[in-house]
Amino acid sequence: MFILILCDIGNTTFDFLIKNKHKKYSVKDEIPFFKKDIYFVSVNKEATKKLLKTNPHAKDISEILQFKTKYVGLGIDRALACVFSKDAIIVDAGSAITVDIMKKAKHKGGFILPGFRAFIKTYPKISKKLKFDFEKEINLDKIPLRTIDAIQYAMMKSIILPIKEVSKNKNIIFTGGDGKLLSTYFENSVYKKDLIFENMKRIIDANNCIA
Repeated sequence: MFILILCDIGNTTFDFLIKNKHKKYSVKDEIPFFKKDIYFVSVNKEATKKLLKTNPHAKDISEILQFKTKYVGLGIDRALACVFSKDAIIVDAGSAITVDIMKKAKHKGGFILPGFRAFIKTYPKISKKLKFDFEKEINLDKIPLRTIDAIQYAMMKSIILPIKEVSKNKNIIFTGGDGKLLSTYFENSVYKKDLIFENMKRIIDANNCIA
């Protein structure tokens, strides 16, 4: 069986999938040389250069990805997450939270929200008193009576409500580091941790890239 390495390069990390196991590096780390074939997707030009410096044989999945959209400037990561969906809302919750609408296998557009960590960093810039540690258990059915609850309530509502507005009765596919937590607030939702890697594999197989 032919073994290859997949790599998802984000704003802060390299996420490698090697023999179905994840290996993560910070974008500040030096990347080792890999003997196996590598296919990658990237939203970070500088990190891409770092990967190619030690692994010049690595191949960009965007060169074989076919995805049509009228959306101007759609990131390759978003296109890759959506490419095999017919009727669904695709939510990738990472450094930013991207929301894309697929209808009858066509991309209808989408929007971008700040990620959890972006919110957490923003409040202390307003006031040092607004610094907080994020709690996963948040009651969104009750108006808060503490500042820490008020911040997290507003944060989660500002993320959840726009997604609910466009999703209505549609199926929602969540991915990304915070996707699992977000998915618990929605019915008709599924969390796919390795959606990007699964779609990369399907594209590689469909293009007969592996001899």
